[in-house]
Amino acid sequence: MEQVARRVTIADVAQRAGVSKTAVSFAFNKPDRLNVATASRILGIANELGYRPDPVARMLTQRRTGSIGILTPQDLSVIFTNPFFGSFSAGIAAVSEEHGYGLHFISPLHGSLSRAIHRATVDGVVAIGLTDDHPEIDEIRRAGLPMVLVDSATTGTLASVDIDDEGGARLAAAHVLELGHRTIMVLAIDGPRAAGIGEHGVVQRRMRGYRETLAEAGVELPEASIAVGPASIDGGSEAFDRLWDAGQRPTAVLAMSDAMAIGAIRAIHRKGRSVPGEISVVGFDDVDLAASTDPPLTTVHQPVRGKGEAAVRLLLSVMEGGQTEPVHRRLETRLVIRSSTGPVAAGIREVPADRPTSA
Repeated sequence: MEQVARRVTIADVAQRAGVSKTAVSFAFNKPDRLNVATASRILGIANELGYRPDPVARMLTQRRTGSIGILTPQDLSVIFTNPFFGSFSAGIAAVSEEHGYGLHFISPLHGSLSRAIHRATVDGVVAIGLTDDHPEIDEIRRAGLPMVLVDSATTGTLASVDIDDEGGARLAAAHVLELGHRTIMVLAIDGPRAAGIGEHGVVQRRMRGYRETLAEAGVELPEASIAVGPASIDGGSEAFDRLWDAGQRPTAVLAMSDAMAIGAIRAIHRKGRSVPGEISVVGFDDVDLAASTDPPLTTVHQPVRGKGEAAVRLLLSVMEGGQTEPVHRRLETRLVIRSSTGPVAAGIREVPADRPTSA
């Protein structure tokens, strides 16, 4: 029977190098505690013997895990259907890897975000879509774990990164108004209160931007013209279909995410209607996919990947003790006009939102 080779231990390295096990530990974890020649000799012998430090033991010694957590209140199986999250995570990953950190996704475990948090072993957390008064955020705060909030619009005790959601929504609404649209549908992001439905959350800020801009132009946005769904392509299609089946006939759709806007375009095409000939569609995010849809999507640009990069850079500063007061960064939005929007077509009859018509 073939004999399994014995694993090289720290004691083997210490014996070969003629030093203590503590010195070997210092060579890997705190080389500044040794002179350069000694540390170099120990590491050379360790490499020759094939020794690798035990990662768990190293974590306990250094009191760090080498991981940054991305905390989200939604299941990963749901959130990764939104291309926004992939780009946002890529931004976090790029800066994390640059500084020697891995990523740990923290999402509800068997329906409990709190249970997932207690099992996560990370050095710091980027929390997206959670308000600063959320119970799980309070748990992390009490534990003293460094944290940065994204899309929370906090001005409290925690560092944060967000965008001008209300301003971006105003740009989208003003655009369709300028094109002559008055019968408008809104596709809003669904989710728990933690995901931005609260008074100061993303959904409310964007909805406020839409409503106020339309109201300033004398255009009402009835509740019957608003559908809620997941921030995914299927979510957008299903939300549009619900309103259409209820008799809504918009000439323009304002979607709170590009994924929902793309879903709406697909639903419109399935009904034999044209975009933008009969119905204009505006998204929000400007993910990579937005430029290659059919037709290319008019949308509100936000620096999605840059938001992830900014969040983790701020987190690293907090982790290193470089922030004595919470820093709140707000990133700008702008409208990107493509081919999914156009003027109200000649012959399209504007129908009041509360008066259904036949298909």
